[in-house]
Amino acid sequence: MPSPHTPRWYFGWNIVAAATAITTLTVGLRLGLGPLFLPMAEDLGFSRSLLSSIVAAGMFCYGVAMPLAGWLVARRGTRFVLLAGTAMLVASTLWAVNARTPLQLLLSFGILMSVGAAFTSPVALTPVISRWFNRRRGMALFFLSTGSMAGIAIMTPALGLALQHASWQAALLGFAALFTAITVPAALFLIRDQAPPDGDAALPGLARQANPVAPAAQHYTVLKAMRTATFLKITLGLFACGFSMNLLGTHGMPMLMDHGFDATTSAFGIGLIGLVAIPSTVLLGRLADRLPRRKLLAAIYCTRGVGFFALLLAGSALELYGTSVIGGIAWAGAIALSSAILADSYGVRLVGVLYGWAYVGHQLGAMISSWLGGWGYEHFGTHWIAFGLSGALLMLAAGVALLLPARAAPALVGSTT
Repeated sequence: MPSPHTPRWYFGWNIVAAATAITTLTVGLRLGLGPLFLPMAEDLGFSRSLLSSIVAAGMFCYGVAMPLAGWLVARRGTRFVLLAGTAMLVASTLWAVNARTPLQLLLSFGILMSVGAAFTSPVALTPVISRWFNRRRGMALFFLSTGSMAGIAIMTPALGLALQHASWQAALLGFAALFTAITVPAALFLIRDQAPPDGDAALPGLARQANPVAPAAQHYTVLKAMRTATFLKITLGLFACGFSMNLLGTHGMPMLMDHGFDATTSAFGIGLIGLVAIPSTVLLGRLADRLPRRKLLAAIYCTRGVGFFALLLAGSALELYGTSVIGGIAWAGAIALSSAILADSYGVRLVGVLYGWAYVGHQLGAMISSWLGGWGYEHFGTHWIAFGLSGALLMLAAGVALLLPARAAPALVGSTT
């Protein structure tokens, strides 16, 4: 029975709602570039390889800025980081829509916008949610992942629709205006770093029982934690996750159009993955605090890997939509589960910085797939190189996830303990 003084509505869910909305826009822009890709290349006169290289550089900068975002959240607070990221994103948009050379687009759209997106990404929001939630941390972080899936489901068809009536420059400006209107009020009025001592525990002290952290893990430093096998396995999985998610977001729509699907069917097929992932995320979030997280993570990677091979083989709209539905069921959760496992293993104190460093692996994969998707098609005339490799990496990640430990302090690489 909850205490009579426990409020009926826990304020932490307001933070989750705000973080989810912000993530929808941030991740939606990063992973929903498909509709923008060909219009930008044609308008600017860039080849697919050149624009892919700019996008790849941006993905790398997005990842490199993650540890900085996590460090700044720990030092200056979530609100400061979100507002700084919003300012960079708006400035980079104004610069990008006036860019006409590869260098200008690289500096604006590739680098500055990516750093701004990193400052408003799940890495900046995971620590505050982890502080506010103990008993239902897995569920709360899965709701944050819902924003990522909603970003794919909403932004891909929304940008496709906008580009039927406006230029890519106008579409980006509209996005920046919407992003500012949502992020600034959320950062000022909803995001609070100071959480109750017992988080969302129903009774005092329950938080420590619900999410125990092994005593050895309490003494970890960032560098020591990064030397453990658990951290390296999480990073390898996130590499496969970033490779696949960004490949689909950047080259999924061009790939489907090259396979004979029209623009509307292609956009809807990609968006359907994110749309199905939204209710699936809610279900997986409930399972995350009940089932072994490593097994759930392995199932997600495995199903997603099979889905990539099926997507390449889809020959009709019905096959495409069926593949999207099945893939969407397991599309969400890898990032949420990875961050929850990090919090379980090393404690909330380090989760922001560790998540940021692990996410570098995610964006390294994203950078490689951005480049490989364009280069592979231009040189070999097939998407099997990039998309086939993505499926193989996801299957490998599934096997590695099964080797993750249960909720206990991980051992150092090379340690006998």
